Amino acid sequence: MTAVTDAYFSNLIGRLEALKKSLAEPMAKAAAVILDAARHDKRVYVFGTGHSHMLAEEVHYRAGGLAFTVPVLIGSAMLHEGAVISSVYERTQGLVRPVLERYGMQPGDVIIIASNSGVNAAPIEAADYGREIGAKVIAVTSVAYSSAIANGRRRLADIADVVLDNGLPPGDAVLDLAGSGLKVGPVSTAVGATVLNAIFAEVASALSKSGDAPVYLSANMPGAAEVNQRLVKKYRPRNPHL
Repeated sequence: MTAVTDAYFSNLIGRLEALKKSLAEPMAKAAAVILDAARHDKRVYVFGTGHSHMLAEEVHYRAGGLAFTVPVLIGSAMLHEGAVISSVYERTQGLVRPVLERYGMQPGDVIIIASNSGVNAAPIEAADYGREIGAKVIAVTSVAYSSAIANGRRRLADIADVVLDNGLPPGDAVLDLAGSGLKVGPVSTAVGATVLNAIFAEVASALSKSGDAPVYLSANMPGAAEVNQRLVKKYRPRNPHL
């Protein structure tokens, strides 16, 4: 391993170790909110724009993942339809609400919003919508980043019921390129996926004690087809991506 790759691994591992302590309480709160929703047959929506949308896909129809998660996917605000224009869309007021209305979110549901910068129009609008309809809002964001760039704008961290502060620096990248003034090695996706998977594992553990953990199996595992088909049949009516 070279010095650069070693530095990236070490930086990421160090951040995850620190988050085990700093996020212990908010992760417990998030797990409790999600567990309560699950026990009342509610759904957990996951939303993000740009690269943050990968967290919505991370927990969707995932081996070892919970079946009541619903990704909110807005093509124009992702990357595959045009990365440059997606940055414009995520800053555009009015884009998110009509999309969320189509998902049929209900009171008692949960919406997890991933936004590292935490100030763009799309995640703010998603948080406002969630609160208006009576859903719990969980934010995955960098408080340091949003504080540095807010300039009077509202921050996702100020709206959410539970804030999972990933502790990342403004700009996301964590490694300096000597003599260039550039930084490389973004970590928000790796950190966000770890945090969410840990929370959902906690929820699944609690649900399993009553024999009611709707967990997908890998398609290549014995009995997976029967288990997954049953879960898809149950959860498809409120998940347009199944």
